[in-house]
Amino acid sequence: MKTLYKIFFCSFFLISLEISAQLDTLNYLKQFEANKVEYINQPFSKLLNNMIQIQPKSVWGGMSFKNKSIIPFSRFKFCEMDESFSSNIILVVVWQTPLPVSETDYYENKNGFFFTNDEKNYYGNKIVKDIKVYRSH
Repeated sequence: MKTLYKIFFCSFFLISLEISAQLDTLNYLKQFEANKVEYINQPFSKLLNNMIQIQPKSVWGGMSFKNKSIIPFSRFKFCEMDESFSSNIILVVVWQTPLPVSETDYYENKNGFFFTNDEKNYYGNKIVKDIKVYRSH
């Protein structure tokens, strides 16, 4: 019975840590959303440079239903790749000028959706139109 209590306590503790980390990430990123006027009509690099505590770990293009050749927005995720399809925190950046799918596909194929220095350089000079932060379900 003691072993069962230990397992329960450890599981509860680990879940609490994960929820706390997600809330911290959500609260941190919500600050950027609240201050988005500082980033709208600015290069994405300005936002990235101000993200001192955490950086995106992956980037996913948001397809346009009207035009399959452009990416009007990108979703930046802050979790490990194996957690990308579960509940996590997402920063959506809507681009002033939609990005060509051919360019974003190149980086997705090259780096497997990971947000590397290649992506930082590519997205860094793109102009931000809007910022939204939410937790996926």
